Amino acid sequence: MSDTAAGFADWIINVQTRTERALEHFLPASVLAPQRLHEAMRYAVLGGGKRVRPLLAHAAGEFASAPPEAIDAAACAVELIHAYSLVHDDMPCMDDDVLRRGKPTVHVHYDDATALLVGDSLQSLAFHLLAEHCPVAPERRVTMVNQLAIASGSRGMAGGQAIDLASVGVALGVHELEYMHIHKTGALIRCAIRLGYHCGEIEVDAAARLDHYAATVGLLFQVVDDVLDCEASTEALGKTAGKDAAANKPTYVSTLGLTGARERARELHAEALDSLSSLGAPARRLRELADFVLTRKH
Repeated sequence: MSDTAAGFADWIINVQTRTERALEHFLPASVLAPQRLHEAMRYAVLGGGKRVRPLLAHAAGEFASAPPEAIDAAACAVELIHAYSLVHDDMPCMDDDVLRRGKPTVHVHYDDATALLVGDSLQSLAFHLLAEHCPVAPERRVTMVNQLAIASGSRGMAGGQAIDLASVGVALGVHELEYMHIHKTGALIRCAIRLGYHCGEIEVDAAARLDHYAATVGLLFQVVDDVLDCEASTEALGKTAGKDAAANKPTYVSTLGLTGARERARELHAEALDSLSSLGAPARRLRELADFVLTRKH
């Protein structure tokens, strides 16, 4: 492994470790009432996941010279929204899955009602973190809360999920598919980067370039996810492989074929790197994360 690769690997471990510690701190202790709900919240969030959104938030925050403790709160807020979405997505009324991050899903391990309340509680906690624990100027905090609300709601992630549910058995074109994933997956990834750089100082042109990078990386993540759903095993993914195909959901693979999906991933990766071409060394971690998203195996 080269020194550069080793440095990036160490950086990932450092961010993942500090994110896990911050989440452990911010989540209510399982001994606090209501104990079962708090235990289930911790079960849903801790000890699993790649923490891609916190990684992106920290990379953007470092670009903007933000204090790490501010980025921690922003990164955890995005990760809590992501975790809540997974808990709800796995429920019988949505994707009806029994495995997440290599262990039984929340509604399987506990019950449907607890899973529903876990999602609700994680969502509320995310906004509490931004409002109460992110040490940035109040007006900037309001902007961050607003951006996370839009990215999470009907104009973002939840809206994309609604389109996804309505598209089962429907043959979507690539533009329709990308519209869905710009919202379902991409909105929260874009928000992670925005929250990261809002923790520091950034010029308008650089922010626009990071926003374009974020949009392309959000789509890249989904294309790779669709490819892995076809190629990787359940053990490697930590969730049920081939689930989308079995449910007759439109994916990049069903729309473009496996070769076409891989080619689309390479195009998006190149576009993401091009967005950062004028930003120099401070954008190094963002470039490395684009490579990481392209080449991930689970």
